[in-house]
Amino acid sequence: MGFKEQIDLTRLPEHIAVIMDGNGRWAQNQGKFRNFGHESGVVSVKDIVEGCVEIGIKYLTLYAFSTENWNRPADEVNALMELLVATINNETETLNKNNIRLNAIGDIASLPQKCIDDLNSAMEKTANNTHCTLTLALSYSAKWEIIEAVKKMAQLVKDEKLAIEGINEASFSAQLTTLNIPDPELMIRTSGEHRISNFLLWQMAYSELYFTDILWPDFRKEDLFEAIVDYQKRERRFGKISEQLN
Repeated sequence: MGFKEQIDLTRLPEHIAVIMDGNGRWAQNQGKFRNFGHESGVVSVKDIVEGCVEIGIKYLTLYAFSTENWNRPADEVNALMELLVATINNETETLNKNNIRLNAIGDIASLPQKCIDDLNSAMEKTANNTHCTLTLALSYSAKWEIIEAVKKMAQLVKDEKLAIEGINEASFSAQLTTLNIPDPELMIRTSGEHRISNFLLWQMAYSELYFTDILWPDFRKEDLFEAIVDYQKRERRFGKISEQLN
């Protein structure tokens, strides 16, 4: 029996976040340039999105490009940006066909204008889709996001639109880029690294973390289903004890 058949569809995580790691190493292992790994990783993205749609995952967030990634060699960054534009243009029709809404979080203004334009166009074209929300974290940093939220709250207080007593988890979360998106219950990272790399630090306070040695270009929907099966075997207590849950 495959992992898909083992999934309890009544206990799915509503939101899955993924750190897609290992493209460069995958390419180097095959004697190829790193950019070949990024291109091959697009196939994995398509397969994982398809897998989420198949079983009914409502939210999928992919860590596509971090603020730290700007420090990579210029030719790799340029190739990634070109790949992003091409992928968005090529897949918008498929997103609509599968009723998937495209969303983006991060310092979008720092992206090349062509990326911004195509991204905004795709998000507008898919805005009314309801089956699944696919969020791309682009030029994203959780620390940047938290600082931006603090600035917004400080301005609200300064403008007397928010009292100090009104600062709480809910009002802070409302200033984050993930407004109206539930916190991820499951975070998956490929390539064998065991860290969360400045990704959704506030939102992942109680996420279940799943690490696999599989490099991203080799990650497929069956691997996604295995991660979900593992997630469903865990007891999520949120500070309580088992007896309280039962």
